[in-house]
Amino acid sequence: FPFVPVALNSTILVALGFLFHKLARRNYPHVAAPPANSHGTADPPAQQRAGFRPEDIDAALTALDETFDIDRDDLERLLRQVELQAMVRSHRTLLCEDIMSRDVISVPEQATTDEARQQLLDHNIRTLPVVDADARLVGAVGLRELTKAVETVKDVMAKAGTASPETPAMSLLPVLTDGRSHAVVIVDGERRILGLITQTDLLAAAARVQTADKGLAAA
Repeated sequence: FPFVPVALNSTILVALGFLFHKLARRNYPHVAAPPANSHGTADPPAQQRAGFRPEDIDAALTALDETFDIDRDDLERLLRQVELQAMVRSHRTLLCEDIMSRDVISVPEQATTDEARQQLLDHNIRTLPVVDADARLVGAVGLRELTKAVETVKDVMAKAGTASPETPAMSLLPVLTDGRSHAVVIVDGERRILGLITQTDLLAAAARVQTADKGLAAA
């Protein structure tokens, strides 16, 4: 009895599931695609930074103390769609803390220009925040500054654009479209780095807000 009807039926169901997904050109078993980050940091892509974070999902699952028959990555994709629909309904203003990258690559002010240049190339980024011995922001450098014939980053760094986590993200638009600035560093009251927002991050946020506006208009 355990083998003939149960095992046979289970085998048939698995085979049908495999055939269905094969015809639908989907993977079976399903494997969620990992988010792509071209900078080699722990941050998710810019379009996935607004709203909840992966650790929020872990905390929620722990609080519920339940086991769900769904892949965690698929659950995150579902929740992001739910969040987008909720945003369409409520139209909440996006803040810098909603979209900033948090795994920020920085460089000490005493680093050599060659070291800073290598950091920019290794992580495929355009701006490096510069910090002092107390990890406080003192400036920023990009490839443009590093073309000068000096020894250390401190001798060539430029003034860094900054904002607080509570600043509305769209207010950074004038700074990030001035033709000179590629990033704004998000700092606390002691100028310690909390995050960073690039032109790409702001563009992704603007697209998100536009989607919400269309949703409101259609409602």
